[in-house]
Amino acid sequence: MRSFEFECRTKIYFGTNILESVIQKSADIIKGKILIVTTGGSLIRYGYLQRLKTQIERVAQHVWVYDAMSANPKLEDIIGAIKLGIDNKIDIVIGFGGGSAIDAAKASALGIGAHANLDTMEKYLLEGISPDERTLPVIAIPTTAGTGSELSKAAIISSSRLKIKSGIRGKYMQPCVAIVDAALTWSVPEKITMETGFDTLAHAIESYLSVKADWFSETLSEKAIQIAGENLKLLKENLDHHEAREAMCYASMIMGMNLANVGTCLPHRMQYPIGINTNTTHAAGLIALYPVWLRYEYDVNGDKVKRILELLSISFVDVKDIEEAFRRFQKNLGIDYSLGYLGIKKEDILMLISQMTGSLENDKLYTKDGMLERILTESI
Repeated sequence: MRSFEFECRTKIYFGTNILESVIQKSADIIKGKILIVTTGGSLIRYGYLQRLKTQIERVAQHVWVYDAMSANPKLEDIIGAIKLGIDNKIDIVIGFGGGSAIDAAKASALGIGAHANLDTMEKYLLEGISPDERTLPVIAIPTTAGTGSELSKAAIISSSRLKIKSGIRGKYMQPCVAIVDAALTWSVPEKITMETGFDTLAHAIESYLSVKADWFSETLSEKAIQIAGENLKLLKENLDHHEAREAMCYASMIMGMNLANVGTCLPHRMQYPIGINTNTTHAAGLIALYPVWLRYEYDVNGDKVKRILELLSISFVDVKDIEEAFRRFQKNLGIDYSLGYLGIKKEDILMLISQMTGSLENDKLYTKDGMLERILTESI
């Protein structure tokens, strides 16, 4: 007999060119005083942010924008959004942008509702305190197809003072509404499209190999792996392939469900200190780790790794070929990075291991002695 538990408290709107109509018919939810949290940048340059603000103003009492978030959201940035929200008695927080913006919005909603300061937020980050019902409702509007943050229960945040990157996790971190409009991803450039798309693939692979994986999550993972394998190739050939954009948004979204329910494996935990010490993107660290990690993962999850490579149309003869075969797959997408390329040296390895946080035990490979050091060293 197979059994599982699966939870999703988020109301989902999915499609292409749906943003305006969804906002109009959601006036019963999107109301009162609204704070839009974003990383700005291209969303400001292309007019997306102003368009969203104008649409929200038609249904809400008042709208504020906080666009001072960095691409790797830091607690120091989030405190500014929290202060703005507390001062103006905000009712709802909207996260608009990539995963960084949505994670920052979640953390801001927690801080505003709990009237938190920097010390309080650091405790949430360091001590694994689960947010409670004081957390404000969050509406997530992703503009990249990658993180799945619109449906996950975590806000991944960095602390410059503490030199850590970790997650604030709990059911109140899951947005109440997700508006996934694939048209918002049409202008994303190639490098970011490939990197965020690989993040989607990583979520699919890791939730498939997760110790917590179940019958339902595995079904979603296999679908997302297949979608990513097919559509990233299409987008590499033609960034204006709108059907492929929509497919990647769908894969990213359903992997947000898997993140919330069965989690990820070692590469995600290993990337956090890599990212904060090199100031490189989350996806770049995953890309650098994956070929070596997947080769070792074959030892503990052989049948599933075979299935993953089959779904990606990656052929290999035996386990020794897996690393090189996966590197060729990455190279064809233009994202064949190494840890050395990101700035990691051998003398950094033990420091990186000491800074890892989260549930390492969700990966069967973790039980093998010295595995973290071997993966990191061989990925340089």
